[in-house]
Amino acid sequence: MSSILASEDHPLGSEPAGDENAAINNSEEAFVDMNEQRIRVLAGASDTAASFEFEAEDHTLGNALRYMIMKNPEVELCGYSIPHPSEAKMNLRIQTYEGTTVYDALEKGFDDLVGLCDVVVDKFTAARDDFNAKQRA
Repeated sequence: MSSILASEDHPLGSEPAGDENAAINNSEEAFVDMNEQRIRVLAGASDTAASFEFEAEDHTLGNALRYMIMKNPEVELCGYSIPHPSEAKMNLRIQTYEGTTVYDALEKGFDDLVGLCDVVVDKFTAARDDFNAKQRA
């Protein structure tokens, strides 16, 4: 799995991607260029404490990701903020106990959030299919 993080030394998306990975079509309204740097490690980061800046994100991702990261017992603190309402940026601060890194905590938070979304989609689909079957009967 390629790194999900970028810093000034290691920009996200520095590897060329094939045409099939160049963009994600989301309801044919928004396109996300996979080569675009969306997450940046802010200055002053260490292995156990770092702040990340997310481009084009808001409370929707911020609060959900904060919640999932805080469920990790290796995380001491996690919080997010929107620096200014007119900027499409979200900052996330993570502090971990010795033995794990903020990068591992962030990746685990993303993985856990994706897993939670998969469960919600599965349960919704099953309930919808059950409802439709009862309507036809």
